[in-house]
Amino acid sequence: MAASTTICLDPKIKEMLASLKTHPQESYNSVVERLVNMAIDPEPLSEETIKRIEEGLEEIKKGRYYTEEEIAAELGLE
Repeated sequence: MAASTTICLDPKIKEMLASLKTHPQESYNSVVERLVNMAIDPEPLSEETIKRIEEGLEEIKKGRYYTEEEIAAELGLE
């Protein structure tokens, strides 16, 4: 038998959890487990990827980017 614990929830949160049940008999434990699994990224970003994202954001701040319209025009898609 699994261990159990009691937690205090705001009634609005309990209602929200209830609305997330996939079927009426699903336990709150299953709902919370599903939410936790969705929140945890099994493949977090690498340092290299984070660095490249930061570099890209800096380029955008400096105005070095093309709009979707400019790219479409350059590729003759308009």
